[in-house]
Amino acid sequence: MAQVDFHERQLTLKLVYFGPPLSGKTSNLRALHGRVDAAGRGRLMTLDTKDDRTLFFDLLPIFFRTSALSFRIKVYTVPGQPMHEATRRVVLAGADGVVFVADSSPSQVIANRESWEGMQRLLSELGPVPAIVQYNKRDLPDAVDLARCDRFEQPERRLYPASAMTGEGVLATFFGALAASWDHLDGSMRLAQNFGLSRDAFLQAVCAHVGGDERDILTA
Repeated sequence: MAQVDFHERQLTLKLVYFGPPLSGKTSNLRALHGRVDAAGRGRLMTLDTKDDRTLFFDLLPIFFRTSALSFRIKVYTVPGQPMHEATRRVVLAGADGVVFVADSSPSQVIANRESWEGMQRLLSELGPVPAIVQYNKRDLPDAVDLARCDRFEQPERRLYPASAMTGEGVLATFFGALAASWDHLDGSMRLAQNFGLSRDAFLQAVCAHVGGDERDILTA
């Protein structure tokens, strides 16, 4: 759950990138890290192993202030290998939003489904958390057509196409996750009312901070 201090006008959000091994979770964070000015970002911590790029998690804190309040956004990834389920549970705890990073390769269709179902089992224990779906590696020559990609029980679910290695689609996904998190929290915490900051103003403030294009948030 978000950490909110109405007296100090501070809001801390936690986003978690989840998905099968080597689907591009860490690449998403590296692309985000590269977009944020050094003065407004924390250190990107990555632990690499031979069986999976991230053994525990990556942590990318992004912090900045607007005239309305100060923000801190903590972005994590979880290890994709099944053996690290306990770590995934710990990292998911307290998340305000989840980005499921699916692999666009035809050979990873089953791995995507298994990882999604594993995530849903964990979230069922931790409580409702909004989740969006990114299909990464759209630059693959044999990438599954987006219209045929698994939408995980929601035929109308929006899918975020991306190529995290080049940065394409990374910001649009990030803003989609922030928008879903804000909407979820606003229902229970009345963020807009208490902070005097609308959802769109929040997204625009983040967009300015990460050097984004407003087109990335138009449909968030």
